[in-house]
Amino acid sequence: MTQASSPDPETIFVTETESSLRLDKLLTLRYPQHSRTYFQYLIEEGFVLLNGERAKKRMIPEEGDEIEVCFQLTPEISVEAESIPLDIIYEDEYILAINKPAGMVVHPAPGHWSGTFVNALLGYCKQLPSQDPLRPGIVHRLDKDTSGVLLAAKTIEAHQKLIEKFANRTMEKTYLAICVGKPKNGIISAPIGRHPVNRKEMAVIPDGKEAVTDVHVVAIGNQLSLALLKPKTGRTHQIRVHLKHLGAPILGDEVYGTKVPAERQMLHAYRLSFIHPITNVPLTICAPIPCDMKHWLQQLCGPSLCRAALA
Repeated sequence: MTQASSPDPETIFVTETESSLRLDKLLTLRYPQHSRTYFQYLIEEGFVLLNGERAKKRMIPEEGDEIEVCFQLTPEISVEAESIPLDIIYEDEYILAINKPAGMVVHPAPGHWSGTFVNALLGYCKQLPSQDPLRPGIVHRLDKDTSGVLLAAKTIEAHQKLIEKFANRTMEKTYLAICVGKPKNGIISAPIGRHPVNRKEMAVIPDGKEAVTDVHVVAIGNQLSLALLKPKTGRTHQIRVHLKHLGAPILGDEVYGTKVPAERQMLHAYRLSFIHPITNVPLTICAPIPCDMKHWLQQLCGPSLCRAALA
């Protein structure tokens, strides 16, 4: 694969009604924003896998088959600079950190080719370092509905060194979550992998990858609790899966949560502590808690207790 691709392949599963369709037509119906010619190109270049094997456009998948699509940056998919306001909480000549609002997608992906943090970042910085044109400046990600500290690099050297820090687990990440129930305090070490049935979800499974999270409950109410969480590894949906595993899912989490209503999943990337990649000065960047989360926190423990718990 020689061209720039989306970092994570999009995985879909063939439905009964799609099982009589040729692969290129099936993909066009699933992703109508792209042409059939575009998907024929992806298939011919080996960017589409059918059950883990390189696919051919004339193949007719069967119900339940797994299709992986690695979208490519072509003239059909370009990342444009957009004038989108950013809540900047730290900036120097090398790095930038924002308080990401819930609902903002970090980088372009199927269904979200505009309005992302990358589009906003290009509009603000104009030129950014990247080995992947779909993710210039990006060194880590947050889920769409997770708010909080999101870091980006403004130079090639900072980009490379920050990626290394995340890979080497030298970035101390602290999240704030409102849980339905009360999780157990302490270190949870439970491997995470693809859910064996619901393939778009993650789950704690015996043969999953190592996943470790430090859990500390700081306030308890009748139905809800407030927890500070420090993930020691970086698995997909790690905090959400671990809290579900502990029997205290995140309030408002439509995938791993319960039916207790909330505007969105109440998970906030509260604090990021690390050594600056260029100046070697210790940094701690905190993101103010958003209003929707404050509403639930004040109901749970009151403003004074909440401030004391987070100090």
